[in-house]
Amino acid sequence: MPQVVEVLVPGGKASPGPPLGPAIGPLGLNVKAVVDSINEATKDFDGLPVPVKIIAKEDRTFDIEVGIPPVSALIKKEIGAEKGSKATNREFIGDLSLEQVIKIAKIKKKQMLAYSLKSAVLEVLGTAVSMGVTVEGKHPKELQQEIKEGRIDLPEE
Repeated sequence: MPQVVEVLVPGGKASPGPPLGPAIGPLGLNVKAVVDSINEATKDFDGLPVPVKIIAKEDRTFDIEVGIPPVSALIKKEIGAEKGSKATNREFIGDLSLEQVIKIAKIKKKQMLAYSLKSAVLEVLGTAVSMGVTVEGKHPKELQQEIKEGRIDLPEE
């Protein structure tokens, strides 16, 4: 029966050290081959934390499923920040455009519980609130309200 190991690795920069090596070493897999496969599969998310699922088969082969980085990591990449704000309603660390919010929502929509792009955008705006990031120079809650009231048109799926 295949065994599954789930880890969060930096995109394109996985190494045989923790958390990866200790997790897959006991499964009898070639650690270097696993690391190389993960780095190749995650190179588009350079440096971002990426969820990866390693499925170890009984014949010591493996499959890899690569997830999408968390919304907070995608926001930090877009604004070029290292981390979120310490005082989220008083101190803002960056500003996103509505286009950037929509781009992040489209990337993450498959993994969200959102049924529509509108719901996914509202979710991304909620993450922006908790990180201390403004959108179009406004507090994200203002944009959430404008979207809910229909004052901001979002593109179709």
